[in-house]
Amino acid sequence: MAISRAQLLKELLPGLNALFGLEYKRYAEEHKEIYETETSERSFEEEVKLSGFQAAPVKNEGAAIAYDNGQEAWTARYTHETIAYGFSITEEAMEDNLYDSLSARYTKALARSMAYTKQVKAAYPLNNGFTSYNSGDGVTLFSTAHPLVSGGYNSNRPATASDLNETSLEAAVIQIAAWTDERGLLIAARPRKLIIPPANMFVATRLLETELRTGTADNDNNAIKSNGSIPEGYTVNHFLTDPNAWFLTTDVPNGMKHFVRSPLATSMDGDFDTGNARYKARERYSFGVSDPLGIFGSPGST
Repeated sequence: MAISRAQLLKELLPGLNALFGLEYKRYAEEHKEIYETETSERSFEEEVKLSGFQAAPVKNEGAAIAYDNGQEAWTARYTHETIAYGFSITEEAMEDNLYDSLSARYTKALARSMAYTKQVKAAYPLNNGFTSYNSGDGVTLFSTAHPLVSGGYNSNRPATASDLNETSLEAAVIQIAAWTDERGLLIAARPRKLIIPPANMFVATRLLETELRTGTADNDNNAIKSNGSIPEGYTVNHFLTDPNAWFLTTDVPNGMKHFVRSPLATSMDGDFDTGNARYKARERYSFGVSDPLGIFGSPGST
């Protein structure tokens, strides 16, 4: 349905002082703080996790050397979605508008709509990773039981859900240091950045940016800051829905990924019969995870 003069009555009359409601600031591309971005030329992308070898055994004198088998562990798939939206304006509404270019004003609103959807899509794996969003290994993104080829498990969430505080953050750093590969060999994983909702921003500042420990009268150093445990600090994601949840991205490669199949493109045309001008925006992309060890998360205790 086209925007007609009936929806723009005040804009057609003299005496209007201001138009507002479409020029709010919007949050930046916050997904870039979480995801690696790659381009794609197919309808979907698959990434396979491989299993290496177990710890090398001792070879006794005169004995034959032992051989091991490599294998595929599991596959992560990214299926691209098409996001598209548009609007049209009648020829008469554009002719009679007295104040501004309707198309320019509503094109900005269209861009805002597309950007908002992208951030909601980007936050979806984190918002649902404790309940319904699975990683390629068949369990939820944040799980205490990510299965390994060796028969063991990795955990990228606390055994007991906990709010963000000094104790829980230190425990997460220690837990990440104990992760292993598919055959049980330790990997040198470290946290990179703390991802939090707005409700945790003041807690994060006290934990990461003060010289001394918080909430204690002791004159102890803030060990998290002194050790450089979270080297990239923290960032606020305004599209996280749980005010108590918090996340740590890690330096494990091929973790959270964003594939761009078709970048954002806009176009317009005129309908010959009606004279309406039509505007649209379209892009194709996907957000997901290859290796769940690329992120650690806690849903908070409440």
